[in-house]
Amino acid sequence: MFESFGFEETTAKQASVVLALMLGVAFGFLAERTKFCLRRSLVGEDRRQAAGVWLLALATALIGTQAAVAAGLISFADHRFMAAELPWLAIIAGGALFGAGMVLTRGCVSRLSVLTGSGNLRALTVLIVFAIVAHATLKGVLAPVRTTLGSVTTSLGEVTSLAALPGGALVWTSVIALGAVAFALRSGNRWGTLVMAALIGLLVPAAWVGTGFVLFDDFDPIAMESLSFTSPAADSLFWVVASTSIPAGFGVGLLGGVIAGAALASVLFGAFKWQSFGAPRETGRYFAGAAMMGVGGVLAGGCTVGAGLAGVPTLSVAALLALASIAAGALLANRALAPGAQPNAGSDAQPATPVLQPAE
Repeated sequence: MFESFGFEETTAKQASVVLALMLGVAFGFLAERTKFCLRRSLVGEDRRQAAGVWLLALATALIGTQAAVAAGLISFADHRFMAAELPWLAIIAGGALFGAGMVLTRGCVSRLSVLTGSGNLRALTVLIVFAIVAHATLKGVLAPVRTTLGSVTTSLGEVTSLAALPGGALVWTSVIALGAVAFALRSGNRWGTLVMAALIGLLVPAAWVGTGFVLFDDFDPIAMESLSFTSPAADSLFWVVASTSIPAGFGVGLLGGVIAGAALASVLFGAFKWQSFGAPRETGRYFAGAAMMGVGGVLAGGCTVGAGLAGVPTLSVAALLALASIAAGALLANRALAPGAQPNAGSDAQPATPVLQPAE
């Protein structure tokens, strides 16, 4: 469709950066206002309200994505989420690592991106370490880990999606979406918060349709993408250090937009605040969590947003397994850490400081 617009100097890839930037600003603004984060939904003190926000976003993302598929605007037939060979070991191990890592850093990557825009230097540090390790897992020294675990697969045959099961896409979309909406409406959130959560979800099909239909160019095709943070973080890091030789892509625009949108929201509503680490032990904890998420996000095929919020709406079995593994890893890590939490994070000569300073 893109070639019909008559652009002579703008390519589809360049236009995708602008699209990603707009979607990122919207996501960053809305996520900052709603405190959108899967970790909070699982182990946060306000987990019921946080789960309501996350699930309503998932419901609207699911409905919008499947409506676009039904209308013939996009198709996931050739997407990596629908690969017949399921790398189950990499997905489960990666998901568990990512889930445990986000507990250590007290935020999933999307939440930490938002916090970066709000002045949180802990979150910025985690993002940088996460991007470095993710890139190393994709193309660097940790790539053998990815290829070795990814070689352990099982054949799904035709059942790569819930749409292949009895009832088809309509039934499974309805079941998941109605359950998510029902929970959200009883989560205790204000209506304004729920509306913003629904808008977050609509950004997912907007991205799928934008890159897969509106910007589709037969002569210069681009990848069909939606909201995600693992690959965009690695791409952004590489673009920052080599922008003169590597053009920006969708991921660079998305991550930049999220940080900008969050910064705008935090300044407008008086939430912007410079924050940093309180003790060396805390720093080590965040570094470890960032590294775990970097490896895990690549192995699982995405983060809580890439494999979860954007992946599950495709009805992909791989995306569902990744999200379940992330949730299991987070719950197990939280249970393992809770009994052994120490009241002090500094040395004996330092005043007592809490081990966990909230990233939220």
